[in-house]
Amino acid sequence: MEDQPIKFEKRGSVALLTLNRPRVLNAINDPMIDALLDRFEEIENTDELGAAVIEGTGKIFCSGHDLKELMAANPLQRRTLLTKSIKVWEEIVKMSKPVIAAVHSYATAAGCGLVAACDLVVASEDAVFQTPGVNIGIFCMTPMIPLQRAIGQKKAMEMLITGDPINVKEAERFGLVNKIVPNGKHVEGAIEFAEKITGKSRLAYNIGKPAFYTMGEMEYVKALHYAKDLFTLASTSEDTEEGMKAVLEKRSPIWKSR
Repeated sequence: MEDQPIKFEKRGSVALLTLNRPRVLNAINDPMIDALLDRFEEIENTDELGAAVIEGTGKIFCSGHDLKELMAANPLQRRTLLTKSIKVWEEIVKMSKPVIAAVHSYATAAGCGLVAACDLVVASEDAVFQTPGVNIGIFCMTPMIPLQRAIGQKKAMEMLITGDPINVKEAERFGLVNKIVPNGKHVEGAIEFAEKITGKSRLAYNIGKPAFYTMGEMEYVKALHYAKDLFTLASTSEDTEEGMKAVLEKRSPIWKSR
């Protein structure tokens, strides 16, 4: 059923979010954006959940923004819609828990931007990534930001200025995709990836993930000193003490997330 633009399911410690507008190739519209933002907040505030996976139902992962919705809106309304849309990408960065894209078939335009904005990406062998806005007379403006940060300026510019797609192997080579899995195994692969992460100290990655993005925006020497101070603070945690003891005692650590 398409009455819910986002389907939500708990798989143990992993939240599974499904883009659920298959009849329009999971095009992103206002209700979908609202639902994603609501679920992100719920995931962040639910202790039993340690990570999130985003997938798309139907033929493809996501075709980008809903063109019918954009065409029906005036310029001010379009700006408001895009402001909400990029909020999704902002929240992924702000969340202390990792967000993994599970991609099959096509991820285009804002769908490609969503993939690039996720912390990690698992994609099936048939996955294709494209920013085709130039083909309809407008650059993919907002997707270019997470895309160029994920794969670098030169390749991002090529994708943006030609509108040409790249296959999953090329996407992996340029750093957009972390793991390639057989067709039909993208969700399973992403959940396994997430479970591997949630088996670690959550306190460690809850601190480390935001720090990763914060330091990425800093001048090099400032980032080094920021990392030094944050490491010193984080090393006072019970989990750090437990982890070091476990190494010395040659046993598995028992995490308390504090």
